[in-house]
Amino acid sequence: MSVLPPGLENVRHPLDPDPVASTKARSVFVLGLIAALTGFFLGGLVPATLALLLAREAQRDRVASAGYLTGARPLRVGVALAWVGIVLAATAVVLGSIIGLLHFADSRSGADFGPNVN
Repeated sequence: MSVLPPGLENVRHPLDPDPVASTKARSVFVLGLIAALTGFFLGGLVPATLALLLAREAQRDRVASAGYLTGARPLRVGVALAWVGIVLAATAVVLGSIIGLLHFADSRSGADFGPNVN
């Protein structure tokens, strides 16, 4: 049961602060974007890690602010981009390992024994 008259439940108190965009959420988005763009070159691991660590703190701040910090969408997109950067870096490591092993297996440097040696 509300103490306010009907129709006034959503009216803000004049001393309530205005909702503001979370700068941490914006930072998570930028770091996630950098991670996704540089992920395949293994440079995306550092910004992706920073984005994921900062995202936890930004989410805690948003919950504690009781709705006065906005930025849920940049936070979600930044976390998704950070994971894309990590997946791209892992893909680059796997592809590099496979190419390196194939190149090593094809190389002629090594002991080459004749066909009649047991």
